[in-house]
Amino acid sequence: MINYGSFRAVQEALRHGTISCRELVLHFLQNINQNKSLNAFLTVFEESALQQADAINKKVKNKTAGPLAGLVVGIKDVFAYQNFPLQAGSKILEGYRAAYTATCVQKLIDADAIIIGRQNCDEFGMGSSTENSAYGSVKNFLDNTRVPGGSSGGSAVAVQAQMCHLSLGSDTGGSVRQPASFCGLVGLKPTYSRISRHGLVAYASSFDCVGLIANDVDTIAKVLPIVSGKDDFDSTVSSEPIPDYAAWIDENKNQTFKFAYSKQSIEQEGIQEEVKQAFFNAIKQIKNDGHPVEEINLPLQPYALPTYYILTTAEASSNLNRYDGIRYGASTQAPSLEQHYKSVRTTGFGEEVKRRILLGTFVLSSSYYDSFYTKAQKVRQLIRQETTEVFKHYDFLISPTAPTTAFKVGEKQGNPLTMYLADVYSVYANIAGIPAISVPCGSDLQKMPIGLQIMAADFNETKLLAVAKRLLRN
Repeated sequence: MINYGSFRAVQEALRHGTISCRELVLHFLQNINQNKSLNAFLTVFEESALQQADAINKKVKNKTAGPLAGLVVGIKDVFAYQNFPLQAGSKILEGYRAAYTATCVQKLIDADAIIIGRQNCDEFGMGSSTENSAYGSVKNFLDNTRVPGGSSGGSAVAVQAQMCHLSLGSDTGGSVRQPASFCGLVGLKPTYSRISRHGLVAYASSFDCVGLIANDVDTIAKVLPIVSGKDDFDSTVSSEPIPDYAAWIDENKNQTFKFAYSKQSIEQEGIQEEVKQAFFNAIKQIKNDGHPVEEINLPLQPYALPTYYILTTAEASSNLNRYDGIRYGASTQAPSLEQHYKSVRTTGFGEEVKRRILLGTFVLSSSYYDSFYTKAQKVRQLIRQETTEVFKHYDFLISPTAPTTAFKVGEKQGNPLTMYLADVYSVYANIAGIPAISVPCGSDLQKMPIGLQIMAADFNETKLLAVAKRLLRN
């Protein structure tokens, strides 16, 4: 029997002719239809996906198919896909259709991946539970009363419920890794600049990363080199060489690595006891596998969360200024331009987005610019320096991915500060610009998954994927 959820098994079946791409897409379409109540997909590209499948079937028969033939992908509602809807989970972009295709999406298509639909998310990527979407909350497949994490909640649930092989998400402060943790999946945030951001709706441009969510490390290792690399449309993309991640994993599967964890991460207020226990169990497993693990001191780590929210809200207030209801998206009839702006933005933006725009405008104001924004930029640089120093002595820095497991729907909605604490571990990698991956490392008493976060030095995704696969194998 074919394991539809395993991309490796699917490719093997395609090669032997025991399955067609059309049959594969129909299988996932059936799963999407059966799980509509989870609200993971906003639009399903049924006709387009089946057309892609038929075209790829011919390539498979002619032995001209690309390396991702048979991979069914869902894209978070922040990626442009020409002529298809793009709303970023917001009413202010209601009715908008993308004028072009994001570079990372185009690279997937060029490699013969099949794009099956657009996935629900927190509005403009602002949230940790996917309860801030204008199109309704997403529910965790394992327990419908719990959130899937955010902001890429729909992307995680789509993989979790076998509606696609892989999801393309965005990670500004943990939006790929935290949902992966809550849903028992593998979630990778690569080094900042590894993947082009062209066609990704901006939240905070110096933090935003394209990320990948899948059931296994092998699928991510196969996709990462294809979506990575230079792009004439994005001047921030790195020209660093792109390794063969899958080959590197196999060649270095027995390599010994040196791990570190900070005492600050374990002393973090609000960490769930079961999460802490699972983290120490993971350390024990790492040691048993022959890797040294040491506790270190990261005195600046407690400043990561406030630094993140000061800088990202500042960037958001600038980036979201482009949504005026004149050139595209929602509009209104108003007697003056000022009233038009007020009406469109009041009704078009959700409460959390408006909160972050206001916070960002405040920290950028002349009276508080130096006290908040300038100081936060200095702290960010110091955190970056502190992290660079760590990786001179260690291969990996580990922590829980999130302080708790998936919480109840509505549990934190009334207290934004409590919600922001869900990002306390994950924001560190975005501030430093380093790659990080979340892998399952146990579950709580309610059988909800717990994630282990592994961070590495710039462009060390090879090591991350290798050690992640090794940990999951044991």
